[in-house]
Amino acid sequence: MSAERLSMRKLREIFRLYYEKKLTQRAIAVSCKVSRAAIADYLVRAKAAKLVWPLEPSLDDEALERLLFPHEHEALRLCPEPDYGHMHLELKKKHVTKLLLWQEYREQHPDGYQYSQFCQRYREWASGLSVTMRQQHRAGEKMFVDFSGDGITIVDPVTGECKTAKLFVAVLGASNLTYVEPVLYEDLPTWIDSHVHAMAYFGGVAEIWVPDNLKSGVTRADYYDPDLNRVQIGRRHAAFSWTAGSAPG
Repeated sequence: MSAERLSMRKLREIFRLYYEKKLTQRAIAVSCKVSRAAIADYLVRAKAAKLVWPLEPSLDDEALERLLFPHEHEALRLCPEPDYGHMHLELKKKHVTKLLLWQEYREQHPDGYQYSQFCQRYREWASGLSVTMRQQHRAGEKMFVDFSGDGITIVDPVTGECKTAKLFVAVLGASNLTYVEPVLYEDLPTWIDSHVHAMAYFGGVAEIWVPDNLKSGVTRADYYDPDLNRVQIGRRHAAFSWTAGSAPG
């Protein structure tokens, strides 16, 4: 049998070619690009499971897998389950990968899932989560702003010195029109200048500017009433009309 188990979709195709099209094992192996030994093994499993072609419409992939690999499936059920909720939250952090989480899982459970099964079961768990949140944006209403990402490396053409530039990102909510500017600092003057450049690029001013509670724009974070940085413009004391919220990622 092949080292890596075939997908249920491919197994269904093998059974169709054998039972319905009456192809030989050699012909099926060539058509499906699978070894003859693997084809023979799967057909023996199908016979042992007493499969009848065409397969019952109610026989989904999980049920078919249980019939073809009963002992392996039972062994998987005995493995300790990872904490998928905790895993999902950890994967949102920078530099955290499934491989890192699997290594930590195996340190706690040496008899646990192999890496491929670990990832597969997480995908199955995550498939039931809602990944979208519909938001309605009115044209000209909101501009989302933030310093985004880990930055990019730039080289001074005169000195050859390498520096890390952060990206200022401004996005209009309705159209997703985006302005991006690399900057060397995240201080208040740079923050203000970048807004001026973004508004010049957009050719107008949105009613509400939505930062992501970063220090340049917000002095005290609060879900309902954040303290916003005020800007001295000549002799007038003014403040931007910001609303704390989620900025582009």
